[in-house]
Amino acid sequence: MGPVLLVLGSCASLQVGAALAVQLFALGGSTGTTFLRLALAALVLLVVVRPRLRGWTGAQWRAALALGVSLGAMNGCFYAALSRIDLGTAVTIEFLGPLALSAALSRRGRDLLWVALALGGVVLLGVAGEHHGGSLDPLGVVFALLAGACWAAYILASARVGRLVPGHGGLVVATAVGALALLPLGAAGAVRAVQATHGVWLALGTAVLASVIPYSLELAALRRLPQRTFGVLLSLEPVIASLAGWALLGQAMTPLGGAGVVLVVLASAGATAAAARSRGAGSGDAGSPHEPERVNLTTPAG
Repeated sequence: MGPVLLVLGSCASLQVGAALAVQLFALGGSTGTTFLRLALAALVLLVVVRPRLRGWTGAQWRAALALGVSLGAMNGCFYAALSRIDLGTAVTIEFLGPLALSAALSRRGRDLLWVALALGGVVLLGVAGEHHGGSLDPLGVVFALLAGACWAAYILASARVGRLVPGHGGLVVATAVGALALLPLGAAGAVRAVQATHGVWLALGTAVLASVIPYSLELAALRRLPQRTFGVLLSLEPVIASLAGWALLGQAMTPLGGAGVVLVVLASAGATAAAARSRGAGSGDAGSPHEPERVNLTTPAG
């Protein structure tokens, strides 16, 4: 239960951080907010971790750079989605990325049924719209889908970093690279945001709650979780995001939209249970080629 509780704690911190980020959009825009979050998180992690980079091989640097680019793209797309659609809706749509990755890694055709169930949930969200009958912003949906694709890419990239880079150094470098990748687009918005005192506090809160704490919790948990399991273990994240949007941002969801979230949650829970049964059935097969690599670093956008 330890890794599961750590991941759920990470999800809760992540969504509270996302709610703070939404409040920062008015000052720095979505890209400026994303840049501030990653830049401040990188500084905090650099001070705390103090990675030893001397002696890194070219393969280690390439893996960390790829992880950083996927991190920056994932968070940039997600915050762009948040500026157009509600938090719970954005997270639910984004969740299709790791769920589809989980089904692909399982190599079992029946697991595609879980993806189909999740897609049905997203369709319900589209039918319900947001704000009690309004239509979903199409560009917001596109950004959420792109964030989901980047999330899946980030899971794969983090697995490679976990194999090649010991300790927390890969996380620090990746976070810094993600911030640098967004610097050209986010610098102007970041400057506007920090000119207001409350903007500085919002930015710090977003960096700590949406990056530092989730990364730390998941780093502790995911060393014991397979890649496929992590992709589906976040089954409650859309619910947590919807609750955070309601409690912190006043974003209500219609009953039909809530049903869509529930379908995605059920799809994730079902896929998690199926993966667990598969591992149990194959536990007697030493060195099973279908057992995925373990990951060291993986975190959702938010």
